[in-house]
Amino acid sequence: MIALRSVLFNTIFYANLIIRMIVLSPYYFLAPRLTAYAIPKNWARSNHWLMRVIVGTTFEIEGLENLPDGSYILAPKHQSFWDTYALLPWLKDPVYILKRELMWIPLFGWYAKKQRVIPVDRGARGKVMVEVLKRTKEELSTGRQLIIYPEGTRRPPGAEPVYKYGIARMYRDLAIPVVPIVMHPGLFWPRRSIRRYPGHFKVRILPPIMPGMDPDAFFAHLIEVSERASDELLLETVERNPHVPLPPTAVERLAELRKLKAATA
Repeated sequence: MIALRSVLFNTIFYANLIIRMIVLSPYYFLAPRLTAYAIPKNWARSNHWLMRVIVGTTFEIEGLENLPDGSYILAPKHQSFWDTYALLPWLKDPVYILKRELMWIPLFGWYAKKQRVIPVDRGARGKVMVEVLKRTKEELSTGRQLIIYPEGTRRPPGAEPVYKYGIARMYRDLAIPVVPIVMHPGLFWPRRSIRRYPGHFKVRILPPIMPGMDPDAFFAHLIEVSERASDELLLETVERNPHVPLPPTAVERLAELRKLKAATA
């Protein structure tokens, strides 16, 4: 049944995306940008409904009160395609920094350009990165929220963290709060897999890290608070969903956490 439900979900998920982009294009491109943002927000809501109804996967969000007013950097753990869109219904006006190749995808790239995302060549240095920072400051000056994945790419649940120092530079140069977010959607929507698993998990929004710290101290603090919260949530999520198959990284990390917990009990 899981295989059948997974195939059905994936088919409807991508059909939902393509049909919406085609049918709603006239409205999307003629409407003001913020008005048009309702379309991706509603698309995200429809995906949550599809996950619940077809796969049997639900989630809840803790800590919405930790989102500041105005501009801030959202720094989520990144495990799945799910977390690239999941929070859109709760964000007022987010902006992404994404690799420029995504802008070449028909329709998707046009939709992204309408929302004034910031494309970047991942190998870029020097003047190009200066221009990216300039664009970012321009977007944030209007009160937008910047979404950055501190590890840069999807990592399986329980994997040893590999944070990129770029977020510390953003924190220093933009001088706005950074809000860490931990979650384990990768247990239910694994990367590089067509399988989708039923269950329930939490998205935990942590208190913001306010501007003013030394970049090195901020970087160490971000890793420490994010990983501690991620470990706690991994234990909680697996205990609540013992049926979900675990990747080797999660099995290994859980063994370490349980051993540590037993030693300190």
